[in-house]
Amino acid sequence: QVQLVEFGGGLVQAGGSLRLSCAASGRAFSTYTMGWFRQAPGKEREFVARTTWRSGASYYADSVKGRFTISRDNANNTVYLQMNSLKPEDAAVYYCAAGVVGTRLPSGYDYWGQGTQVTVSS
Repeated sequence: QVQLVEFGGGLVQAGGSLRLSCAASGRAFSTYTMGWFRQAPGKEREFVARTTWRSGASYYADSVKGRFTISRDNANNTVYLQMNSLKPEDAAVYYCAAGVVGTRLPSGYDYWGQGTQVTVSS
């Protein structure tokens, strides 16, 4: 069982940066693939980034590649999403998720945080 809590959302101007954190509790955190997803009003939840536990390899949605960076600290059971050069279209509720399968599909994740709001003003 893994519990996830996100921190770090807020209001930022376009072009600005935010860092989201996701604190995990429970055993075996380091064995899970960790992902970040987002959901804007009226839209489906979409993949943003994920990182594997074994190699630390990272994967990104094309829309955020080069601007966002996912990282994890297994010793402190935390995963981060550094978001730079934010755009108004990045505004959404951001969720972290944990799963045993490396996938971009939300259905592939077993545990979810409650979400944190990111608002980007133009």
